[in-house]
Amino acid sequence: MRHNADNNTEMIDDQVHSRDVKDEKVIQAMKSIDRAHFVEQKYMDLAYADRPLPIGHNQTISQPYIVGFMTEKLDIHKDHKVLEIGSGCGYQTAVLCKLAQKVFAIDIVPELVDKARKNLKKMDLDNYEFKCGNGRKGWPEKSPFDRILVAAASSDY
Repeated sequence: MRHNADNNTEMIDDQVHSRDVKDEKVIQAMKSIDRAHFVEQKYMDLAYADRPLPIGHNQTISQPYIVGFMTEKLDIHKDHKVLEIGSGCGYQTAVLCKLAQKVFAIDIVPELVDKARKNLKKMDLDNYEFKCGNGRKGWPEKSPFDRILVAAASSDY
C-alpha cells in the first residue's frame, strides 16, 4: 500500500474515530501526523494496519487506536507540559506535540531516541525535547508536568 494523507485519514476514521475516541482535537492531531513516516520501509505495506509494528530493539510503534485512546485520556490542553516515557520512534510524541505546549520524551534505547529525533525533525514541530534515559527517573529538571504518558516501561531497568 502506498502511503498518503488519504490513507492516514481513512485509518483514523476507521480505527480510531469509529471506536470510542471522540475528542475532535485528538482526531485532527492524528490525521495531521502520517503514521507511515514512522514505519520502517520493510513494513510500509502495513503502515495503516490496526496493529503495532516493529521499530527495532524489540520495540513497536503502537497501533493507531491505542495512540488515540491514550491521548484522549490525557485530556491535553494547549498550555500543558507533557512527559512521555517510552517515546520509541516518535509517533505518539508527534501527536502529543500537536496538542500540548511542550512534550518531553524519554526512551532508554539510544538508537530509538536518534530515530525519533530524525522523524520529528521532518515534521513541522518544534515543541519537543528528547532524552535518552531511564523513564523511571522521570525528567526532574523539566518538571513539573501537567500530564504524563507511560507508553513503555520495563522492570528490567
